[in-house]
Amino acid sequence: MNKHRNIFLQYFIFIVFISLFGILINNLAINLIRTGIGINFSWLLKPASFALAEYPLPYSASDTYAWALFIGWLNSLKVIFISLILSTFIGTLIGFARTSTHSLIGLIAAGYITIIRQTPLLLQLMFWYFVGFLGLKDNILIHIENIFKVSNQGIELYGLSFSSEFSALLFGLSIFTSAYIAEVIRGGILSVSRGQWEAFRSLGLSEIKGLISIIIPQALPAIIPGLTSQYLNLAKNSTLAIAVGYSDIYSINDTIINQTGRAIECFIILLTSFLFFNLIISNSMEIVNKIIVSSKKYN
Repeated sequence: MNKHRNIFLQYFIFIVFISLFGILINNLAINLIRTGIGINFSWLLKPASFALAEYPLPYSASDTYAWALFIGWLNSLKVIFISLILSTFIGTLIGFARTSTHSLIGLIAAGYITIIRQTPLLLQLMFWYFVGFLGLKDNILIHIENIFKVSNQGIELYGLSFSSEFSALLFGLSIFTSAYIAEVIRGGILSVSRGQWEAFRSLGLSEIKGLISIIIPQALPAIIPGLTSQYLNLAKNSTLAIAVGYSDIYSINDTIINQTGRAIECFIILLTSFLFFNLIISNSMEIVNKIIVSSKKYN
């Protein structure tokens, strides 16, 4: 009886979902017919007629909308990729500190996590942009000859220049996500039985060496799923780049909508882009998870 009830419930949910989706598509089609707009992407080949503050490849206002969107896609990919690395590094350090036996280090890590997680990301981005960079009284805050420079224009690292908009978005996303990653790391570490801690200590291994060589490999299966979720959230949170004037795929889509009125097509492009970003992240993490599981079985 329970089996038939579950099957009926699954079919009912599926029918309701399909019905709602059909109603939305039908309403969209009716509204498009009434307005006479329709759906087409021919406008992608027309000149964009707007400038971009940042572009990794050559770009001018005479280039097409399609090229402007591709530039925005590259900008989004750049900030997401670097933020993933930086947030993972910071989050791992904070997560280790959170599980430290040293009470002061653990208290500082707990304070960091609490403050960052309780503050909206938008406010943090505004802080980094208007206070962290544009708010600098002097043009240059830090200057290490030919290596590193921080100014109100952004960051220079080994000759590579990053604008203040990109830098603010990078730090904001990385620090915000690192607080959540730290809790994922802490949860994974605490999932390992206390017997493993006692075992490496009895062998005379230091806390750091035992943590890296014994605890972390066993904690990874518990860490990877939560880490994947935070990576996906970071990619979606990158759309707040518009708040600091960074030319990502979302902000460029917003400009195009204002110019052309092609909201539906732009939203389709935007949804497809972030679906692609998230599929890359989730599939990559799935591969990492399979490698970890297979190596654990082999050992």
